[in-house]
Amino acid sequence: MNVGTNMAIRIALLAMALMAAPSLAFAQSCPAPLAQARHLVLVTPDTMTSRTATLRRYTRASPAAPWQADGGPVSALIGRSGTAWSHAFRAFAAAGEPIKVDGDRRTPAGFYAIGRSFGFAAVKRAHYLHIEEGTTCVDDAASAAYNTISTRARVGWQVHGENMWRVPEYRRGLLVEYPTDRAAKGGSCIFIHIRNPSATGTAGCVALAEPEVARLQNFSAAGAVLAIVPRPALGRFAGCLPK
Repeated sequence: MNVGTNMAIRIALLAMALMAAPSLAFAQSCPAPLAQARHLVLVTPDTMTSRTATLRRYTRASPAAPWQADGGPVSALIGRSGTAWSHAFRAFAAAGEPIKVDGDRRTPAGFYAIGRSFGFAAVKRAHYLHIEEGTTCVDDAASAAYNTISTRARVGWQVHGENMWRVPEYRRGLLVEYPTDRAAKGGSCIFIHIRNPSATGTAGCVALAEPEVARLQNFSAAGAVLAIVPRPALGRFAGCLPK
């Protein structure tokens, strides 16, 4: 290879790097954990007070690549009182938009890693959480176990929490790695779970028809991010979310 050819190759590689740089920089400026995500579950309520939302799945080849649709859209049920910004993402709230607190029955807007699949059946799936008698999600801000999955044998019966084995909607679902604030009682025990056909809203979770929950369990097996963004707020994340 002569010097001229070698130089031409170097210039071409430099040009490619410069073209890619803005996209990479923008990806890095998107909210974590969205910036590096390759699988996305986007939940979009029409307003902050909507009880239903549109859910779509997306994938991309790299953090700099465009999002590509992967099925959907499907209907999701969310909080009975609508949506509020998670304490962790309160900086994105516009004036007058609520911030999530325990007991407000609002689904937390923001960006979260989707965690372990769970359910009543003893499924052979990596990192699967088998919901058995005693499995409890602690929503008691006075407890050091706040916003964690534990058991009644460990935390006792005096600690307030959801007795998950007694909730039919939890026979299949996924944990949401929700970064709460215990001192601010910023919300706890956020899941994706089965939708009760007669329900008009959830206590703050995202609920779907059981086949859709099963699809998300498969879709999220290699890691995925849940984005809950009311439609009026989508423009605040231009370039980070699918168009």
